[in-house]
Amino acid sequence: MRSFDYVTAAESLLTARTTALLTAIHESRGRYSVQALIKPDYLGTLTAVARIQSTDASNRIEGIATSNSRLNALIERKTTPRNRNEEEIAGYRDVLAAIHDNHDYIPLTPNVVLQLHRDLFRHTPLSFAGRFKDSDNVIVEQTANGERSIRFAPPAALATPELVADICNAYDEAIRNGHTDALLVIAMFVFDFTCIHPFNDGNGRMSRLLTLLALYRNGYEIGKYISIEQLIERSKDTYYDALAGSTAGWNDGTNDYAPFVNYLLGVILAAYREFDDRVGELTGSLGAQERVASLIERELSPLSKADILARLPDISVTTVERALKSLHSSSRIEKIGAGRATRYAARRAEHA
Repeated sequence: MRSFDYVTAAESLLTARTTALLTAIHESRGRYSVQALIKPDYLGTLTAVARIQSTDASNRIEGIATSNSRLNALIERKTTPRNRNEEEIAGYRDVLAAIHDNHDYIPLTPNVVLQLHRDLFRHTPLSFAGRFKDSDNVIVEQTANGERSIRFAPPAALATPELVADICNAYDEAIRNGHTDALLVIAMFVFDFTCIHPFNDGNGRMSRLLTLLALYRNGYEIGKYISIEQLIERSKDTYYDALAGSTAGWNDGTNDYAPFVNYLLGVILAAYREFDDRVGELTGSLGAQERVASLIERELSPLSKADILARLPDISVTTVERALKSLHSSSRIEKIGAGRATRYAARRAEHA
């Protein structure tokens, strides 16, 4: 059975690219610490929006979804789950809230991992909740034409409890070491957890929840305001490519952590930069309409009204609708599609 030494492994990760990512994140965290004091009310709104986005995105990655109205009602605890999908969404909501509110009191230990998994499935009748897998499993990928193939064969079920204990110990030792960047340790731990695939179901969602838990416990609380899970969903293909790139040789300990580590660092940096953008819009002198225009104009992909409201949570629905109508009438933006599929994009200059 393979062993884990995150202190030694981290030394080989300090390439120019990884070091640049770490430096940029550390600088962004410094700005974030100052900006987080600016508008407490606005940060509360960002937190509420991020919880909805995180719960929705992390479940959507696994093919679990419900309507927007049902999602919002579940997050706000105004309704109870109607089906299996909603039961699992409610479980993610609960675990995410516990991590957001109590991360300082939730250590990364095997027992805690089991407890979080139990709570993830607490609204379901499933008997495997809070228990490591009882049979061997495989990680399967599906191509665009529907063909399925085995991407990775995780360790046997019998080895799972010891392996989870080993990565928790390796994480704890590296963090206590004090000389290894916590972000590298977190990324390696999360990747190894994913490779062990310790549960019958819920491994992907647990990996993302543990990512947040580890980040928060080490002072990187950006996921409270900007959804890390949504950023992963937006880059899902790259996410799977990074996992695949770091998987080869994992069972004998010869794998390269760099593809996944650099991917996750990129996601964290993107979250800090998105936070900078949102706070900059809030504290700048632009009016509501110009903020809507600025958001649409700097995005390469068309945005729905819901996207705009999520990115500018302090602006009311009525104000956003008025701004979109005015910007469209003045030909600054174009309207794509109709009904619920409507999207808005900047009107680009045409070239002969």
